Amino acid sequence: MIDMPKPRPPYLIKRISRHGKTGWYVWRRPGPQIRVRGDYGSEEFMASYHAIVAGTVPKAIEKPRHSPESLSWLIARYRETSAWSQLKGSTQRARGNILKNIEKKVGDKPYTTITKADIAATRDAKRATPSAANEFINVMRNLFDWAQEAGLVEINPASGVKSVQRPRNGGFKQWTEEEIEQFENYWPIGTRERLAMSVLLYTGLRRGDAARLGNQHIRNGIIQLPTEKTGTFVTIPLLPILKKIIDASPAGDLTIITSNTGKPFVKEAFGNWFRGVCNAAGVSGSAHGLRKSGANRMAEAGATIHQLNAIFGWSGSRMASLYTERADRAKLAKEAIAKLAKKRTK
Repeated sequence: MIDMPKPRPPYLIKRISRHGKTGWYVWRRPGPQIRVRGDYGSEEFMASYHAIVAGTVPKAIEKPRHSPESLSWLIARYRETSAWSQLKGSTQRARGNILKNIEKKVGDKPYTTITKADIAATRDAKRATPSAANEFINVMRNLFDWAQEAGLVEINPASGVKSVQRPRNGGFKQWTEEEIEQFENYWPIGTRERLAMSVLLYTGLRRGDAARLGNQHIRNGIIQLPTEKTGTFVTIPLLPILKKIIDASPAGDLTIITSNTGKPFVKEAFGNWFRGVCNAAGVSGSAHGLRKSGANRMAEAGATIHQLNAIFGWSGSRMASLYTERADRAKLAKEAIAKLAKKRTK
């Protein structure tokens, strides 16, 4: 530390925020107040002070990018925390895009003035797309959870904001066997499109896991990898038909499915590309819809709840039982009809 001269150097003023934090500024009236970098009395502090007084301070120092009171400033600080850095890459990208949109609309607004009513109003504006509305609430809740823990706000305005109820339409549409056949007729074995479809159908992987599946995950005819969403480790036999398609396709090494340039896909880009591939084949399907078709096929072949959990990375019995119960009902219905037909012939 350097012994600071007394009285205080010219133009140097002290500001204490409402949170009790001290900041030092050079203020040459009527010009702006410019923040002095470094701890008070340190070499960095004195160098920053003299540079500002001499007028040689870089523009980046002369004017902060965001007002310390703004929502944009709060978001920037949040992105510097371990709470943010520990998020998965795909989660960071998705939430980062939401935060960018928030900044565009209300980034200059003081974050302490954000209310529960503000968040509820934005949720209602997104009500037509429940997933987007609910993800917005989650992002704001996480942002203000951190801000509250850091002592920057007293309450979390997103707490208690209810999610939008999703319509009970079964979510992503499951592919029919006719749609699968139509896709296969349009995209023959040997194309990247058929390869992508086959990986999704014959492994049951989510699109993010399918996009990052590579030869390093396959040993002795077994696919093993932790799922991106839950971290659950799945073990999936590599079916002969899938191996045949991989061997006959322009598959990559680090990732089996690659873009036109031979580079790996990120999850979102892969989903968009595959939807376009489906449209070209005249099929209104999605990557997740194929996952459902794969689960349905396995259940109809007699797979148990535990077997489905092992392949699809589910836990408990709720998800797997949806498919096993449906398969059981179909089987029982066929048996009942067969008995009725037999009785009618007597």
